[in-house]
Amino acid sequence: MVDETKEEPLKIVALDKMGVLLTTAFGLVAALAWNGAIIAIFKEIFGEADTIVPMLIYAIVVTIVAVILIIALAKALASAKKNM
Repeated sequence: MVDETKEEPLKIVALDKMGVLLTTAFGLVAALAWNGAIIAIFKEIFGEADTIVPMLIYAIVVTIVAVILIIALAKALASAKKNM
């Protein structure tokens, strides 16, 4: 006879990990799509994006936006935890 109580937590852990992996995979796909779109916008503004100056501007802008979004998300999460 198989003990069913030990299998259920393993199933939950496996499903949780699969959810994390799928979320990460789709996040990567979305990031790559945005990367392509932003590079196309920079090509329209600066011409060819293969030169160093536009690529540095692109990297700086993306970094600033990412930091702002991460800080906003962290504050929202802290606020939500405090209100629980």
